[in-house]
Amino acid sequence: MLTTTTNTLEGYTVREYRGIVTGETILGANVFRDFMAGIRDFVGGRSGSYEKVINDARTTALQEMEQKAEQLGANAVIGVDFDYEALGQGGSMLMVAASGTAVLLD
Repeated sequence: MLTTTTNTLEGYTVREYRGIVTGETILGANVFRDFMAGIRDFVGGRSGSYEKVINDARTTALQEMEQKAEQLGANAVIGVDFDYEALGQGGSMLMVAASGTAVLLD
């Protein structure tokens, strides 16, 4: 499955548009991770644990979107966009949504 943020793929022609596809995931960050991230915020530096959570959420949303495109008979998703949103009390959960257009390429 080819997936791109652009609306075209060089060397390919869109034969058919199959529709909009989306993938969403919501992940909670545990208390220990929150505590460690708070310490890093206080002393400075990157929060590797939060970076991993965001990466995992993005990967899961992308895979779900690609599966939906395959179900529509597509072999690519173009115009992919990611949205990130903190949810829950105090922003304790992270939602990542991926969306794009499922297409059949020649």
